[in-house]
Amino acid sequence: MWQCPKCERKFETDHEDHNCVETPIDAYIAAQSEKVRPYLSQVRDAIRNVLPGAQERISWRMPTYWQGHNIIHFAAHKNHIGLYPGPEAIVHFSERLKEHKTSKGAIQFPYNEKIPLELIGEIAEWCYETGNHH
Repeated sequence: MWQCPKCERKFETDHEDHNCVETPIDAYIAAQSEKVRPYLSQVRDAIRNVLPGAQERISWRMPTYWQGHNIIHFAAHKNHIGLYPGPEAIVHFSERLKEHKTSKGAIQFPYNEKIPLELIGEIAEWCYETGNHH
């Protein structure tokens, strides 16, 4: 199994010829500062791993996962990554989010703290499974 380092698609044969397609999220991450890009990539991977059938797009000027409706968004800010799962998810995961700053439909993950990627994946999966629209 070979994975293209540019588009991250997987192929049976090494260096299989294909057309790499840059997604809008690729462009969003590339436009951010070098310091922030790794955090965005990690959050993206955490979400993409649990939502493999979802489309990546930009909505409300943020990376968004969509499958018939917006499932979850994330975005780079000056001092944190914002995750936007909607207000129902904030209530559902409130016990596990106590140490993070939250608002009605958003969670802040500061760059200077370990980002809880497993929790982010669980939140994204919950949003998909419950049909949490926002």
